[in-house]
Amino acid sequence: MTSFSSNVPFRWGVLALSLICLLMAFMASIAFGLYAIPLKHVWSAFWMFDPQSIDHVIIRTTRLSRAILACLVGSALAVSGVLMQALTRNPLASPSIFGVNAGAVFFIVLFSTFFSVVSLNALLCLAFLGAAIAGGLVYGLGSLGRDGLSPVRIVLSGAAISALFMAFTQGMLVVGQEGLDSVLFWVAGSVSGRSLDMVIPLIPYFSVAILVAILAAPHINILLSGDDVAKGLGQNTVIIKVLLSVLIIGLAGGSVALAGNIGFIGLIVPHMARFVVGRDHKWLIPISALWGAVLLLCADLISRFVIMPEEVPIGVTTAILGVPFFVYLARKGSQRG
Repeated sequence: MTSFSSNVPFRWGVLALSLICLLMAFMASIAFGLYAIPLKHVWSAFWMFDPQSIDHVIIRTTRLSRAILACLVGSALAVSGVLMQALTRNPLASPSIFGVNAGAVFFIVLFSTFFSVVSLNALLCLAFLGAAIAGGLVYGLGSLGRDGLSPVRIVLSGAAISALFMAFTQGMLVVGQEGLDSVLFWVAGSVSGRSLDMVIPLIPYFSVAILVAILAAPHINILLSGDDVAKGLGQNTVIIKVLLSVLIIGLAGGSVALAGNIGFIGLIVPHMARFVVGRDHKWLIPISALWGAVLLLCADLISRFVIMPEEVPIGVTTAILGVPFFVYLARKGSQRG
């Protein structure tokens, strides 16, 4: 895709507008839902908290943590999608399509169902392990063949590994029906049900991972020129690829541990951002992080109103948005081929 503009002032303008949109989406996420809260009460809940106010209590106990979690997970999934597309040089790459999310979900459901693991730190480690194993299997299967790593083969491998892990997960849900409610959270995807005490300690973790990705942007730009060119410019491609893999597994696995299997954010957002600000990862990564947060906040808002008073799982909402985009990219790629 070609961008509208690649000049620096335009990109700064996009960044500023993205921050404004993020603030608006964040406030809307706190204010709107089954129980609407006036914006003036939202502001006062931050600066003049009144424990006797129902509005303030709802904001502090449920809405605020939900909005923060949507920002963290949306940003992490979008950045992991950018990194995965750069690492594989495949426009269809994303954690959900390449089986990374499914692997993380499988390990979380396995240990929470049969071993009663509930600690967030333990779930994070399990998510990282599942994401790493699934990613390794997809990469290995995609590399089979005389022509090495094939974009088509790696997409097919990702679909197969995703189906395999999700089949195992569904099988465990059938066997362990007594724990069905507790694990459906990770299968369907949700940003609700997490307290501030659980979410806030993870903000530095996600922030550092995204910051490292931004700092690595110049090396990613060089890597996209090809391994031979990158080596000729003195870059250690092995170290860069390992770093990108660790960041992808960390961001995607952490997102699954917090919010379950939320797909297509890592596919949609990088292409949207690349179309607007170009292929320079110094801009692509931060813009994608902001847009991923905005998109997931909006998807969460939509999920609250579709079948009120119940909520649609947020993974369903993002799938409705993402599947047509995936079909468009697949058709475009097949026409080029």
